[in-house]
Amino acid sequence: MNRRTALIAAALMSTLLTSPLAAQTSAVPAAPATAPQEAKRPNFLVIVADDLGWSDLGAFGGEIATPNLDALATSGVRFTGFHTAPTCSPTRSMLLSGVDNHEAGIGTMAESLGPAQIGRPGYEGYLNDRVASIAELLQQGGYRTVMSGKWHLGLTPERGPAARGFERSFALLQGLGNHFGGDQDGAWKKAKANSVYRDDGKVTRFPIGRYSADYFADRLIGFLDEGASDARPFFAYLPFTTPHWPMQAPAETIAKYKGRYDAGYEALRQKRLARQKELGLVALDQQPHAPDGVKPWDSLSPEEKALEARKMEVYAAMVDRMDQNVGRVIAELKRTGKYEDTVIVFLADNGPEGSEIDAPFQVRGVAGGAKKLGIDNRLENIGNATSYVGYGAGWAQANSSPSWLVKGYPTEGGTRVTAFASGKGVVGNRIARGYLSVTDVAPTLLALAGLSQPASFNGRPILPFEGKSLIPVLENETAEVRGPAEPVGTELFYRRALRKGDWKAVYIPKTGSAYPRDGAGEGKWQLFNLATDPAESKDLAASHADKLAELVADWDSYANAKGVILPAAPAGATPK
Repeated sequence: MNRRTALIAAALMSTLLTSPLAAQTSAVPAAPATAPQEAKRPNFLVIVADDLGWSDLGAFGGEIATPNLDALATSGVRFTGFHTAPTCSPTRSMLLSGVDNHEAGIGTMAESLGPAQIGRPGYEGYLNDRVASIAELLQQGGYRTVMSGKWHLGLTPERGPAARGFERSFALLQGLGNHFGGDQDGAWKKAKANSVYRDDGKVTRFPIGRYSADYFADRLIGFLDEGASDARPFFAYLPFTTPHWPMQAPAETIAKYKGRYDAGYEALRQKRLARQKELGLVALDQQPHAPDGVKPWDSLSPEEKALEARKMEVYAAMVDRMDQNVGRVIAELKRTGKYEDTVIVFLADNGPEGSEIDAPFQVRGVAGGAKKLGIDNRLENIGNATSYVGYGAGWAQANSSPSWLVKGYPTEGGTRVTAFASGKGVVGNRIARGYLSVTDVAPTLLALAGLSQPASFNGRPILPFEGKSLIPVLENETAEVRGPAEPVGTELFYRRALRKGDWKAVYIPKTGSAYPRDGAGEGKWQLFNLATDPAESKDLAASHADKLAELVADWDSYANAKGVILPAAPAGATPK
C-alpha cells in the first residue's frame, strides 16, 4: 500500500470509528493501540518570505543569522530548483490554487492591469472562483485553517482570506506596508498609499510601533493556541512581509550588522557564491552571471558607500528578525506537542527586489509626496519607521547570484527561489536538485492529508491541479516530478519563458515599465541549457535554432491554453 492510499484508508477508518454507526456496532473488535497514531493526519505549516534572496539564509550560503530556518532546512530537504512566478501575487495565487496564475485570477498584478486585460478571464486581480484554495479544500476535508500575514489576492471582504477557507486570519490586504504600521491613515490615506488590514474579515488596525514579523508571528501563535484542544489537524499559513521594502527593522537587530557590508555588494557576491559551493548547492566551477545595471562599488563616493551599506544592514536585520519569529512559532509547536506531526514548507515568493526604490516610487503622482508623508531618508534614519527605501540592484544581484537578474523577470534570478521542506515524513539531511514549481505545493498538501481534489467546490466547477504532488521528492524516491519533454510556461509584464527539461527559452523586451532594467533584454527569444549554464550566460539561439523554435511553439500553446493576454509591446520590443 503506498503512502497516499494508506493515508486515505487511515482517514476513512478515523471517520468510521467516530461516527454514530461505529457507536452502535460495539461488537466490532477494538483497534490496536497503534491505530490512532497511524490514522493521524499531518499538520501543515507553510511559511513564505517576501522578496528573499536566493542566498540570504545560512543554509543557502548567506552570512545573515538565520539559525532557526537553517536548522529546519538542513534537517529537511533543500530544493535548488524550486520556481515561482517573477512577482508576489501571481506566485501566491499559484501557491494556494495549484494552477497557473493566468487561470487563477492574477494573470498580472492587479496594480499593473493593462487596458486589454481588464475584465478578461484570469485577469480579475483577485483569486477567482475558477479555483478553490488549498485552505478551502483542507477545511472541507476536516482541517483547522489559520493565517497571519500578507494576502495580496483581493481587497474586498468576499475576496479575502476569511472568505477563502481560513477560519482565523489576520491579513495585510495589499502587497506591502510600513513594517511598524505607520501608513494606515492620515496623509498616507489621502495619497491612497495606505495599508489595510483585516482581522477575520473585518477591517482593523495594525498596532502602531509593533514590527510586522513580530506581530504576524504573535497572531499565528495565538491562533494555534486557540486550537490546542481541537482534535482536527491544522493548516497554518504564515506569509511574512519581510524582507520586502521599505527597509525597516528594530534598531537592536540592525545594530548586529553594523559595518558588516562595508566591503560592498561585489565582495558579498563572491563570498556567497563560494559558500554555496562549499555547501554543495552549486557546482564547484559555477560562474555567476554578470551583474546588470550596477555601479562598481569602487566608483561610489564615501557617502554613497555609507548609504548603500546601511541599506544592506537593515535588510539583513529584516531577514534576521523573520528567522527569530520562525523560531518562536517552532518553539510553540514543540511546547504544545504538535511539532513532530507537522510538515513544514518554506519558500520565497520570487527573487530579490532589484529596483531602485525610494518614496516617490510608492507615492508616484503625489506632488511633494515624501514631505507630505513625513518620510526621512537621511542615512541616520534609514531603517526607522519614517524611512522608505529599497536596497537596490547591487545587493539584490549579490543575493540572487549566480543567477541572472532579479524579481520581475522570468530568468532564474527572478523565479528560482529559496525553498525547503522538513518535518513529518520528510527524508531529510539532503538536497533535491530537480525542477519544482510553486503549483506543486497545494496538491502535495492535499495528498499528504489523504484527500483528493474534487471536480467542484460550493456548487461551482473548479480547475484541476496543474502542479504535481511532491511526495516522491519528500520521501527521496525521486528529485523531480516532471519529465524532460513536459513544457512549463510563464509570462508577466510581457516577459516570457518556457522551460522544458534542461532547456529554457526566455523573451525579455529591451525596455519595460514594470520593474524596469533597460538593456536587460534583447527584444527577442534567447535559449539556454541550464544543465551546462544555470546562470543563463550563453545564448544558444543561433546554434540551436530548431530547439528554440520548438520551445517557442510550446510557449504559444501554453499561452493559448491559459488565456495569456499580452499587453501592447513596450518600446524596443519586437511583437510576435
